[in-house]
Amino acid sequence: MKPILIIDDEGPMRHMLRLVLEKQGYAVVEAENGAAALMVIAERECLLALCDIRMPDMDGLAFLRALREKGIHLTVIMMSAYGSVDTALECMKQGAYDYISKPFKPDEVVLAVKKAEERLGLQQENARLKQALAGERRGREPIYASEAMAAVMARVATLAAVTSPVLITGETGTGKELVARALHEGGPRREAPFVAVNCSAIAAGLLESELFGHAKGAFTGADRDRQGLFGAAHGGTLFLDEIGELPAELQPKLLRVLQEGEVLRVGDSKPRKVDVRVLAATARNLREEVAAGRFREDLYFRLAVVDVHIPPLRERKKDIALLAEHFLAAAARREGRSLPRLTADAVAALENYGWPGNVRELENLMEKTLIFCRGEWVDQVALPWEVRRRERDRDEDYSLKQAVARLEKEYIRKALAATNGNQTKAARLLEISLRALVYKVKEMGEE
Repeated sequence: MKPILIIDDEGPMRHMLRLVLEKQGYAVVEAENGAAALMVIAERECLLALCDIRMPDMDGLAFLRALREKGIHLTVIMMSAYGSVDTALECMKQGAYDYISKPFKPDEVVLAVKKAEERLGLQQENARLKQALAGERRGREPIYASEAMAAVMARVATLAAVTSPVLITGETGTGKELVARALHEGGPRREAPFVAVNCSAIAAGLLESELFGHAKGAFTGADRDRQGLFGAAHGGTLFLDEIGELPAELQPKLLRVLQEGEVLRVGDSKPRKVDVRVLAATARNLREEVAAGRFREDLYFRLAVVDVHIPPLRERKKDIALLAEHFLAAAARREGRSLPRLTADAVAALENYGWPGNVRELENLMEKTLIFCRGEWVDQVALPWEVRRRERDRDEDYSLKQAVARLEKEYIRKALAATNGNQTKAARLLEISLRALVYKVKEMGEE
């Protein structure tokens, strides 16, 4: 427990305050002047201080100035029998939190201390929330080691400072929303809302109301006004994922918002001004969609003022091991598990896999790997079937006997993982005898 520091040149006053505070459950340390108090603070951290103003050698005001000069953040409640408004104001200017006049009742001291302690709690909670928010933001930042992604993020850093729309392209699962968040959080709108919507996840009949909002009574069930996602993102950023799925009838309405900065809610007759930066993403080739007549050319050019293309994971192999370790660590934290490490052959297998689902597939695969891993290392054999199958296909291994042996080993590992290594229970799951399982496990160990 951090103690409360009592600073007063009068021994009886220190003794009285000690009794009052210890009765409330506080620990107490004492100092007879400001210089002695600085020595105490240098040796131990204190919760707060009760400090007299008039003391020999170093008085209360000099003590406050010394704290400020040394960069020491300590909540100080000043005490004086020579109180005046000017004295109290001077104490506050020098950094004091509160001021009480002598003589005082014990309850006044306790109340002042409780208020200061509550303020400290709020400050600590605020700092914790800021740290958590910073950690959350760091957790959403793209993770990379490849030159290709370094070039992408350099482009993102340049575009974050402007307000123009940005079209983010790349295959499914490459991390387009992460790049959109980086564009938002790297720019002047970082403290404003970031609102993301997947245009393919909302029914076409509802999408207009979701995006632009509606007035009360605009249609059956519209029992109140709704501001819509553009309204929710006012002052910030709206991220339109899968923009290629936007219905044709909504495309001119989105174009109007981009050109005029106005939103017309469903059921309204007058548009409303909005201040929103629009970021869009697609896995489709929008030029081909324009040529096929499925996407407006003028909207395409308005969205693609500048673009950012994210390469597929198979083209940035330097990122694979780094991402795999990150996702493995995240899964281990969620499950309260110790973190296993990837062996060189596991990394090689991951790098040689084609990753049709890109980064999202890698994240899911590493979570699956952790579920069945019970050792300190993840080797190639511990990786899921699809990755190891790719390795076998490359080696042109068509032996049915070897394939059956590999499948048998995989099922044994899964059964042992599911039973936390209990061979009796695992044998029941596998529907073989315990003796047979012990033999097979011994054989696997020798390999």
